[in-house]
Amino acid sequence: MANDRVEKIKRLQKEKDVVILAHYYVEGEVQAVADYVGDSFYLSKLATTVEQKNILFCGVNFMGESAKILSPHKQVIMVDESADCPMAHMVTVEKIKEVKEQVEDVAVVCYVNSTAQIKAVSDVCVTSSNAVKVVKNIPQKNIFFVPDENLGRFVAQKLPEKNFIFHDGYCHVHKNITLSDVKKAKEEHKKALVLTHPECTEDVTQISDFVGSTSEIIDYATNSDCEEFIICTETGVLYELQQKNPQKKFYEAGQKQICDNMKKITLEKVEQVLKNMEPQVHMSEQRIKDASMPLKRMLELAK
Repeated sequence: MANDRVEKIKRLQKEKDVVILAHYYVEGEVQAVADYVGDSFYLSKLATTVEQKNILFCGVNFMGESAKILSPHKQVIMVDESADCPMAHMVTVEKIKEVKEQVEDVAVVCYVNSTAQIKAVSDVCVTSSNAVKVVKNIPQKNIFFVPDENLGRFVAQKLPEKNFIFHDGYCHVHKNITLSDVKKAKEEHKKALVLTHPECTEDVTQISDFVGSTSEIIDYATNSDCEEFIICTETGVLYELQQKNPQKKFYEAGQKQICDNMKKITLEKVEQVLKNMEPQVHMSEQRIKDASMPLKRMLELAK
């Protein structure tokens, strides 16, 4: 049945000129059917270079928005409109305006895991892999980092010369990975290195052997001589880790490393959406223009 579905998906995407992009956190069988798998910004940038006119995004809403912002003339279709990122909504336009009014010479630094509405009122965007480099190159000393406090604190540790104002947003998946979880996993797997996403809390990142974005974690494990790893991020990444490293062993740190929104993306839904070519991401020209500015600035500052 699964093979039949995969064949139908491949046939439909060819008929309708669709490229399938999947985030590392969706189910392995969805990653397997995708043309490209990666983290959110890599996929959005990639979407600008592919020849297909239609993009099917297997991820959460802000990822589809980013793809539309960078490829406004392409149709961006989401697998499930209800698949959303709670953290993306944890800061408001009003809060950003309030900080701008209260703090002189402040740059609003916006993690790409945010809505287009928030990007549009920010000065620059960052990804988890380029945040330190981008913020270092910002002329302003004062940084209002939104929406994720943990990533903001991780960047602040690397850049003591900057004055950070943190926001209280968080990723519930990464926040659920506790210090006691990691210590217990280290007890059980004494030879394993701990690889951690910077959205985790500070006490977890401090006892980790490596801290980096999802793609950086995959690269580190792939290039390492070590054979065992404790992975402190969403479990969907284990599929790609095992694909690239069949001889190595990967362990979860705890039992709560699952993003329910990402798991809404199923093969059955991929097939259905390809038949209907709905739901599509719609945004006004003005919103696209405003939200693209901090993304473009990020690319300049990350050079």
